[in-house]
Amino acid sequence: MSTSPPRIAGAIAASAAVHISRDAAPLAPSSTDAAPATRRISLALEDVSKVYPNGRRALADVDLVVPDGDFVFLVGPSGAGKSTLIKLLIRDELATSGTVFVAGRDVSRLSRRDVPRLRRRIGIVFQDYKLLPHKSVRENVAFALEVTGTPGRQILPAVERVLALVGLTAQADQLPSQLSGGEQQRTAIARALVHEPRVIIADEPTGNLDPLISWEIIQLLLRINELGTTVLMATHNAEVVTALRRRVVALEDGRVVRDEVGGYHREY
Repeated sequence: MSTSPPRIAGAIAASAAVHISRDAAPLAPSSTDAAPATRRISLALEDVSKVYPNGRRALADVDLVVPDGDFVFLVGPSGAGKSTLIKLLIRDELATSGTVFVAGRDVSRLSRRDVPRLRRRIGIVFQDYKLLPHKSVRENVAFALEVTGTPGRQILPAVERVLALVGLTAQADQLPSQLSGGEQQRTAIARALVHEPRVIIADEPTGNLDPLISWEIIQLLLRINELGTTVLMATHNAEVVTALRRRVVALEDGRVVRDEVGGYHREY
């Protein structure tokens, strides 16, 4: 049976005391863009719609609450609105109406300077890896810290820690072209983790992988979730979703049509 989320205002945790990289500067405080603190919530959308200039409605009246520590599958056919929802969460785009909260902050009210700081609270994993081809595994992961001004003495220990977590210590000096698809995706996951983000957003992370390697990536994401990081994963992989029996949010034509623990398809 589908669940209907409560109104989000009043449910968002506005506290800045969140688990993020020790080197990330805090977002500038605001007294107007955060809802009252009642419980810790990673991500939320309240009555969100997105209409593009050509008139195409990508999302319509979406309500979604993702508490800290959840593992959520975002499913639906191509064109359902999954990619648009993710773009709103990482503030690649702004909603036409409604409110998007990340780590208790209304993303539409963030200054341009605060947007990169917000993104350091979010680890993003893409289907096509987006690795720098002429940098080694270690250098790809380190680069994510270098561009944010992390002190040099802190970079190597952080990189080695996440490479060990994803099982790539032995491949640290290899280039992306020397890696398998699964190893490239694990490198991308390490890069997403190195800031110690509050939430991982994975957009079709197994889309380019064979079934066996896909399961390895899913098991890695589950382990990361067990360590306390919220995971939101967009996927078409019905077998994985149905086998794991986690929370499933289904989109169709830009609307949430199902939000429940279960399989890929609605169960009767």
